[in-house]
Amino acid sequence: MDRKNRTERIEWIERSDSINKSGKEEHQTVSSLVSQKFHQGETMQQERVGGHQLGLCVLCGLPAAGKTRTAQALSSSLKKCKGWSCILLSYDDLIPLEAFGETEISHWRLYRHELLLYLEHFLQALFKGQHYVPPSNRTETMWKSFASCLMEQGLISAGTEDSASCQYLIDFISLRPIYFILDDNFYYRSMRYEVYQLARQYSLGFCQLFLDSQVEVCLERNSQRKEPLPEETIFAMAQKLECPNPKKYTWEQNSLILKSAEFSFEDNLQVFNLLSSALENPVKPMEENAEEKEMDRAIAKGLTPSEMKILSEELNKQKVKFLEKLKQKTNKENQFYVENSPFNITSVFSQETDDIVK
Repeated sequence: MDRKNRTERIEWIERSDSINKSGKEEHQTVSSLVSQKFHQGETMQQERVGGHQLGLCVLCGLPAAGKTRTAQALSSSLKKCKGWSCILLSYDDLIPLEAFGETEISHWRLYRHELLLYLEHFLQALFKGQHYVPPSNRTETMWKSFASCLMEQGLISAGTEDSASCQYLIDFISLRPIYFILDDNFYYRSMRYEVYQLARQYSLGFCQLFLDSQVEVCLERNSQRKEPLPEETIFAMAQKLECPNPKKYTWEQNSLILKSAEFSFEDNLQVFNLLSSALENPVKPMEENAEEKEMDRAIAKGLTPSEMKILSEELNKQKVKFLEKLKQKTNKENQFYVENSPFNITSVFSQETDDIVK
């Protein structure tokens, strides 16, 4: 599939805005199911496995804004100047091409969630001091790409004592901070919020680097690619792109907007300060989200009683449909969410109801 079809596919599927909870009373049944499953697990703190400090850094911006080049330069600079370990996760390289040919909208979302699940699965093994083994439910091509990515960057190695079971050994020797740099467009806030949820669940550092490159610059760079995107695609994405807004969304407070054409890693201390601050102040698990409360109040204030009633009814219908889908154990996607990661369930439900709220 060429880059045009692939990008158009992503734009059509990923139309969700930031996660809203205006119909909170309509979400309680799903939330209670998730909470029940979540609290069966362990609460993991930041000071695990010999004091490892872990952070998630989201790179976002238009196509050809220079994200991949920035990710590589950032990784090199952090290793050289800070002595940190940096693991680059490029979504374009990890998500299989067949994901863009699926006919169901939910399948592309499934692949994005699955990639975060692999990362979560690794974190659990790291925190518990265990070998890294493949998840029971996985897309084989994508899983192999993810495992190879970690191996190539020295984070895991093949378990020679039990290679038949596909166990991987995690490098527990180094106590250096580890930053996972997620390289994708992340042009919708809801995409970035999913990563924040993972950081919040495991008390990790979280920050965002937004490359604010002019459209004309992106078009010029894009034209030099082997498989350039159509210009109208970049223009359309520029209209939809949601920049970090720390004043309105408190969870985006660790964000930095960079002019990619002017950015220099060697002398720009802002980036290092941001990453250091995020590590020193990890997200608190199950933290009250002031942004969501403000959003709830703003929505409620702007709706009439009759509109609130209609909204409530629509959310209730969606809840019933969603719960029915969860009951269908033969459905691969829902089995995947229920059995592997509870935070994915609430995330998917929020995205499915997001258009209703808007």
